[in-house]
Amino acid sequence: MIGSGALDGLLAADPHNIVRLILPGPETGGPPGAAAGPLAAARLRDWLAAGVLVRDSEQALYVYEQNGPGFLQRGLVGLVPVGAPEAAGILPHENVMPGPVAGRRALMAATQANLEPIFLVYNGSSGESGGPDESGGRQHGSASLLVERVASREKPLLTAVTHDGLTHRLWRVTEPAAHAAVAAGLTGRTALIADGHHRYAAYRELRDRMRAEGHGAGPWDYGLAFLVDADAYPPRLGAIHRVLPGLPDDEAARRASAGFTVSSVDGDFDAATEALASAGREGPAFLLAGEGGFRLLTSPDAARLAAAMPAGTSERWRALDAAALQELLLADLWGIKDNEDDIRISHDAAEAVRAARAAEGTAVLCNPVPFPAVREIAAYGERVPRKSTSFGPKPRTGLVLRTFSP
Repeated sequence: MIGSGALDGLLAADPHNIVRLILPGPETGGPPGAAAGPLAAARLRDWLAAGVLVRDSEQALYVYEQNGPGFLQRGLVGLVPVGAPEAAGILPHENVMPGPVAGRRALMAATQANLEPIFLVYNGSSGESGGPDESGGRQHGSASLLVERVASREKPLLTAVTHDGLTHRLWRVTEPAAHAAVAAGLTGRTALIADGHHRYAAYRELRDRMRAEGHGAGPWDYGLAFLVDADAYPPRLGAIHRVLPGLPDDEAARRASAGFTVSSVDGDFDAATEALASAGREGPAFLLAGEGGFRLLTSPDAARLAAAMPAGTSERWRALDAAALQELLLADLWGIKDNEDDIRISHDAAEAVRAARAAEGTAVLCNPVPFPAVREIAAYGERVPRKSTSFGPKPRTGLVLRTFSP
């Protein structure tokens, strides 16, 4: 989600900023509702005609690198199949909401384009045809080998540095033999959706609609994605926090004590978040913040936690901090069903605390969900609670788009 301040900055930076395509409605001064899609389509055509965007003259994959202090991530941008997980091999780990999916599908249909890639992670050192390396371990497969070769030896097509300090580099790969090797190496694999659940659901809806209208096979059978080998570049997951403007923190702590051990945390913000991280190694833990300072919630009551869990959920799902947050703390102890109206989402803990104090409410700070837990839950067909994971950094929008029309 782009904050209003950041959005204003992007709009002012350039008349051809990509936000004018992906947010063609009132957010960027455009029309509301159904008229926004045709406006984005017209802009896309104009930018292509003017050379603002350049269409590839031949089929291409792209190697994409994000490099910053203490961080490096590389992967491939290309097309992936669209379909059910068992057929396409693409596993969601979060549920989606119909409204955002419909909006993204309508924009995709109007522009006849994938305006930004989804973000996928997969395991590249197991089950692919690379075989054992000289040390007896698994080689990374064809896709990862191509990524490393290109990024290490060739001059990038473009380089850009963004305000977050990341350097982005992009290489075009057009050799048919390289494409065939990547396709063969990835066939039969599964990938986890790290970011872009609503967009992938929109891919599926668009494909189903086109087939229902009798169009048969076509470009809608594939969608644009950024694929990263999680064995070569382990994903970085951040926490997602909650802000409850209507719940004072003293009241929140009092009611939470019916299901958690509640203890005050002395010291500043850094000391409090360190206490949260330490407590999280022992089990579900949360940090409440507001006008009354910081309070740590630990050791949830086992009987009450079990009673709060939905029927049919697995033990692995019930063990998630996010499950304890959604079912025990929010729903049971505070009587708040998870929704977008009463609960605000924040990816920044300090910002969540400031927002809670400004609203005389409560911030609930969380620890990140471990990647193995997310992967295991998705592999068994379950979904983590809404807004539990934050994979990053995400692919930068505007570097590679994909159009359907000739």
